[in-house]
Amino acid sequence: MMKSKLILAAMLICSTAASAQGLKSGIDKSNMDLSVKPGDNFYEYSVGNWLKTHPLDAQHPMNGSFVDLEEQNNDRIRELVEGYANTPQKQGTLGQKIGSLYRMYMDTARLDREGITPIKPILKRIAEIKNRKEYAKAMADLSAIGYNTTMYGFGLGTDAKNSDKYLVSIGQGGIGLDPEYYTKPNEQQKAVVAAYKSLIKDLLKMVGNNDAVAEKKMQAIFAIQNQIAKVSYDQIKSRDPQANYHKMSWGKLLKDYPGIDWNYLAKSSFFPAIDSVDVGQPEPIHEVEKILAKTPLEDLKAYMEYNVVSSASGTLSKKFFDRKFEFNKTLYGVKEEQPRWKYALSFVQNLLGEAVGKLYVKKYFPESSKQLAIELVKNLQNALAERIQENTWMTDVTKKQAIEKLRAFRIRIGYPDKWQNNDSAVVVDENKSLRENLENLNVVLQKYEVKKRFGKPVDKEEWFCTPQTVNAFYSPETNSINFPAAILQAPFFDPEADAAANFGGIGSVIGHEMSHGFDDQGCQFDKNGNLNNWWTAEDKANYDKRTKVLADWFSTQEVLPGLKVNGEKTLGENIGDNGGINVAFRAFENAIKKNPLENKDGFTPEQRFFLAYGRIWASNIAPQFVAYIVNSDTHSPNIARVNGALPMIDAWYDTFGIKQGDKLYVPIEKRAHIW
Repeated sequence: MMKSKLILAAMLICSTAASAQGLKSGIDKSNMDLSVKPGDNFYEYSVGNWLKTHPLDAQHPMNGSFVDLEEQNNDRIRELVEGYANTPQKQGTLGQKIGSLYRMYMDTARLDREGITPIKPILKRIAEIKNRKEYAKAMADLSAIGYNTTMYGFGLGTDAKNSDKYLVSIGQGGIGLDPEYYTKPNEQQKAVVAAYKSLIKDLLKMVGNNDAVAEKKMQAIFAIQNQIAKVSYDQIKSRDPQANYHKMSWGKLLKDYPGIDWNYLAKSSFFPAIDSVDVGQPEPIHEVEKILAKTPLEDLKAYMEYNVVSSASGTLSKKFFDRKFEFNKTLYGVKEEQPRWKYALSFVQNLLGEAVGKLYVKKYFPESSKQLAIELVKNLQNALAERIQENTWMTDVTKKQAIEKLRAFRIRIGYPDKWQNNDSAVVVDENKSLRENLENLNVVLQKYEVKKRFGKPVDKEEWFCTPQTVNAFYSPETNSINFPAAILQAPFFDPEADAAANFGGIGSVIGHEMSHGFDDQGCQFDKNGNLNNWWTAEDKANYDKRTKVLADWFSTQEVLPGLKVNGEKTLGENIGDNGGINVAFRAFENAIKKNPLENKDGFTPEQRFFLAYGRIWASNIAPQFVAYIVNSDTHSPNIARVNGALPMIDAWYDTFGIKQGDKLYVPIEKRAHIW
């Protein structure tokens, strides 16, 4: 199935003129609202009737192309997983591990019988803590088996300034919401905070606390989180690579941050001697030291108790799962739980995702398709190189560096060339509770990760996402563009449509990820993946001036009454869209010079390109989820990715004859000309 789609899609790039004319336009006019002028509201013009005929269901906060692929993916993966779960498997085989985890998660009757029994020993340990030293040990021990009990992050990452080396990373954490929800909440965030406090209190009551005690503990827990949030880096500062890099020796860590028992934490996380670390955000780590030293012990114990219950809630009786879902209603605007089997698939894949992925690509994405898709990516690489070379605001020396970085991209299509095979160390025993199995798995997988990576060179060909992920991404540390198998299908790829639709669809997605290599974050990393300035001061000043135009423009985009996009926070993604559209359109122009396309269904090839782009962002979204995206996501809501993005694209004006007086019109001198 996937093979034929990818072959046909790749053939679009090099098809003969005759064969191209035999393909459909890729545009369904019934999706459009032709009563709307394209220059007034291109989103409504391109997908207005789709929005009317595809109302949001009760189980999703958003619908559209990505959700459609997720649902198709779920059906495919369910068939694979249930094939193991519903038939006897030999103990110790991959099929047994997958099948057992799925069955145990689906067995809500057993989970209901067990109630809180699986975490009673842990709750008892917390209740019996007598001093801060015992508390520190419990915090580290419980974190090692999968409970979110530390007030910070501690793990193995890549050294941003020496990307060939792994580096232990310490970062801010300890709060249940983004910092802005605590420090400067808007009206939507205030509603979420109220719902979050209610969730904390109810989960505490569900493990035996009476109403008064649960209320008191909730207030103490939120106060601790609030104290951390006040000094945590906000979502804008968190995007600054330089501001989040503070490498130091292990000895300096012990000297400068003495309020945390780092040696015990490292040992409990199975690390041997550590020589250096990166303390990403020093201020919140120092605040944690103060909290551990000065906060009443009973308040600290309440914080740990809640985090244990919250961490375990998905694997306890269904009433815990259901209570968390009530919170999601407020946060996301979803009205109804999805079937249990979908959550079971997520649970299995969170633990054995690559093993499931290996089965997935064997059935849906053969090697031949991977090679053809790589050729498609290279067409867009050439188009971006052309645009870099032609721009008028960069000096030749920086252009040379930019093109070297572009040509050094690691192109990852479909699935990794080398599988990690971490499932070999996993043991799943159905005689034990689901929670006990998960604790054991967390230990096994952490040991595997440390042994595999710590002290070893970084494997820059390793993937950190599964083939069945419906997404795409750029990794600055590996200078790689990544397109998992699951996204390489309709409506992004349409095997029956000509090049216009496919360049507007998957082409813009590919161009988006390439442009991330040169967005406000990616541009700070060199071709080898190191945080290293390769710009002249003049060129970087010109770049910042041009990206500010985009940031300022998106900050004017109102997506709910009184709620606007944060142009600074979303700048990287908006640069990605801006560059992606321009690069895909250039690649499209290059393709039709060789193989011209005719008008179809009343639209020129160029118009069909932009209509295809609008189609991939068609989605109805719950207002609460729009607010969540604006408040907690670095992406703009989908409508802004069309009506906000296209007015910055010169070719869009030419294609649809957009003129002054049209509502989306922006004078050419006020448009962001970057990539």
